[in-house]
Amino acid sequence: MATVNSEARVATSRATRYLGQLCRHFAHRIPASCSGAQGQGEFPAGICEMEASGDVLFLRATAADEPSLTQIEEVVARHLERFAFRDQPAINWTRSPA
Repeated sequence: MATVNSEARVATSRATRYLGQLCRHFAHRIPASCSGAQGQGEFPAGICEMEASGDVLFLRATAADEPSLTQIEEVVARHLERFAFRDQPAINWTRSPA
């Protein structure tokens, strides 16, 4: 099955904190896990893997098609923006070639 991917590198001094907040929040509605500096959310549209490393929160989204990938990107970005409203992080997704 073909998949589409994208990733975002979000600069923030609170990468680990936001990773935990995202995982805990998503776990209320979808299968989500967090272990140390890594986490994952299993959305109906696809998967988002998250990793905190220093001052960067890495986000990697995978879905079966472009509309599903867009949905994951928007949901994750919207929630991160809400949690990090004081930091106003730049969340720019980069699509991988199919």
